[in-house]
Amino acid sequence: MTREPAIRTAAMPADTNANGDIFGGWLMSLMDMGAGLIAARRARGPVATVAMDGMQFHLPVKVGDEVSVYCEITRVGRTSITMAVEAWRRHRYEDEQHKVTQAVFTFVALDDNGRPRLVD
Repeated sequence: MTREPAIRTAAMPADTNANGDIFGGWLMSLMDMGAGLIAARRARGPVATVAMDGMQFHLPVKVGDEVSVYCEITRVGRTSITMAVEAWRRHRYEDEQHKVTQAVFTFVALDDNGRPRLVD
């Protein structure tokens, strides 16, 4: 089965922490951006992140690694969308990918006044 990433980018030197690995906050932000794209498409309008649960880092990401974020909607509520989000890395000269982290993100659909609205 081939799945398409919600977002894909290369990890750059500016994204590193004091140890020289990619900063976990950068990775979390990338996951939020990718998941937000999917949630907004499903909600057919603006969404806001309201929760992120269960994030665990399995492997470090290095400068130059390709990072792909995959999302799967697991629940659609009246005003919310919950999804499983995974981040995978691939060394720039290799084909094999490795999962580096995952989390559950929850978004709420917003109306024009920034208040929760029903998800279509």
